[in-house]
Amino acid sequence: MIRGWGKDSLITAALGGVLVLTGCGYNDLQGLDEDTKAAWSEVVNQYQRRADLIPNLVATVKGYAEHERETLEGVVSARSKATGIQITPETLKNPDTFKEFQQAQAGLTTALGRLIAIAENYPNLKADQNFLDLQSQLEGTENRIAVARKRYIDRVAEYNKMVRYFPTNLTAKFLLQMEEKPNFTVADEKAVAQPPEVKF
Repeated sequence: MIRGWGKDSLITAALGGVLVLTGCGYNDLQGLDEDTKAAWSEVVNQYQRRADLIPNLVATVKGYAEHERETLEGVVSARSKATGIQITPETLKNPDTFKEFQQAQAGLTTALGRLIAIAENYPNLKADQNFLDLQSQLEGTENRIAVARKRYIDRVAEYNKMVRYFPTNLTAKFLLQMEEKPNFTVADEKAVAQPPEVKF
């Protein structure tokens, strides 16, 4: 027992400490941290779904457009880069790894755009049911990726505000050692605004 403090004083101090902790955002920060991790897991899940579709798509296109080897190899290479980056919870704490992951996924998106554009040159491929099914699944997955990324962006924005706002920033920094999490960015907004040029 602390000298000069009675049992009632210690209970009052403990209750006061609990009230201070709840008022400083401790639980809110923990909840937001879990929300961002869950949202990130869904982003990774959707990217993995896309990566799983690619071998079948490449094989189908290859059956009709074998001489488009450079484009096919570009997709396989981009997929390899995108799936080769180790994704861990630490990725959310390392802006450089996060940026590398984002760039690899953007490279895969570009390569897939080129692959889909090949179909325009091959009417038989364009009419192939397997190709149409895979293309439809890929489009659906791209939509899911967009939704998952949006949810992640929203959760990270909420989390980052709590980490920066006073007084929760004190709890984040000194009690929980939390820092802002990286978010998806557009490296070159002009490039995104224009459709990619497709060359074969």
